[in-house]
Amino acid sequence: MTVKKRAKALTGTVAGVMLFSVLAGCGGNSGSKAEPSGSSGASGNEAEKQVKLRMIESLTSPDRTTYLKEMLAKFESQNPNIKVELISPPFDQADNKIKTMLAAKQDLDVLEVRDLTVAEFVNNGYIEPLGEYVASWAEYNTITDVSKSVGSLDDKLYFIPNGMYQRQLFYRADWFKDAGLTPPTNYEELVESAIKLTDPNKNRYGFSFRGGSGANAVPDAIIQNYNFDHIDHEDPNFLNDGKTMFSTPEAKQALELYVKLFKEGSPKDSINWGFSEQVQAFTSGVTAMLLQDPDTIPSLKEKMDISTVGTAPMPKGPSGKSFVFAGGAGWGVTSYSPNKDAAFKLIQFLSGAEENTAFAKATGLVPIHTSASEDPFFQDAMYKSLLEMGGKPDEYVNLKANTKYPGTGKWGQVAMETGQAMLLGSASIDDTLKKWDEYWAKERENYNAK
Repeated sequence: MTVKKRAKALTGTVAGVMLFSVLAGCGGNSGSKAEPSGSSGASGNEAEKQVKLRMIESLTSPDRTTYLKEMLAKFESQNPNIKVELISPPFDQADNKIKTMLAAKQDLDVLEVRDLTVAEFVNNGYIEPLGEYVASWAEYNTITDVSKSVGSLDDKLYFIPNGMYQRQLFYRADWFKDAGLTPPTNYEELVESAIKLTDPNKNRYGFSFRGGSGANAVPDAIIQNYNFDHIDHEDPNFLNDGKTMFSTPEAKQALELYVKLFKEGSPKDSINWGFSEQVQAFTSGVTAMLLQDPDTIPSLKEKMDISTVGTAPMPKGPSGKSFVFAGGAGWGVTSYSPNKDAAFKLIQFLSGAEENTAFAKATGLVPIHTSASEDPFFQDAMYKSLLEMGGKPDEYVNLKANTKYPGTGKWGQVAMETGQAMLLGSASIDDTLKKWDEYWAKERENYNAK
């Protein structure tokens, strides 16, 4: 999912969004109530008239949208003067739909902003800074620091995350046991296991590959981990010497491994798979391993015998360590909304500890409030690898993805198209890395020229 840097990488005992670290250590008034919308400093006239808010989500799925509508109905029952129209485009089209609406200044008050899109939205003046609004919201004090950081750019808060994302490995424990394999601890072992578990004659493959929308997540992670000792923690697509991470011999080794994973351990049609397809392949018994965020957990519990599923920490690189990322999406206000007070009142409701924790449970996210760490729900075995990574910050080193570059939102499309060409053999690994290197070098050049 994880965006381009607005605050410094989290260090010390804070190890990303894993439950152990994200939900611990931030004090505050967890039982306090949100202030009324007029307390934000605006006129408060909206509370005296009927207001219709238009809201759009980005990370859509049928179950998520159903639950969100239930939350909105509850909000409307508590605020009879405010009605909310929810727009829920298909996941693969949602971000483009949002960008089109924003560019045309179509009626829109509340929108789902992603760590991948915040820089572009801010750069174009589409979204409102929320600092004035949260200043008088008591529950903001119990939101974790990492959640606040993900919602910020250049030290200004632009969205309240609705949950946090952190990848881990899900694997078919029964397949591994039958094959006499143990869960992989690094990327080489992951590829080896994927190949050993692949049997096309049985329609079984080792890895749920994602070559469509969002395809850049795995190659980016492997390349970063193969360059582990030289990554600039303040700008993690770059090295300490200023070059991009795609410019090194280690990047080529990493991408060779990635191509091998596709060709020898993954279904051939997975070159076009997005999130839904890769999860469906895992839950339907086609694939043995899946690298995904905790929002996958509800689908696994619903569609599989959960006793057959194991979890493991993210694979490590040759250094014996692994970078992990805190990422998220959440609710922001359009800069041109005529109903900003009412819009933020809705965000307060959705983002309060009670509603956010319930939303996190329903959608498989890590909640944003410290009080959620006490909930037995998050002691589930499906979260244990997140806890393990959080407890080993020296091995699983948190990087805050740098969201400052406007081109971050376009990178997924560029990486997908050029990556597919490479996987199909119409472009070489060297040529692909050259394109990726040039893309990010140009992004930094343009950013520094501002």
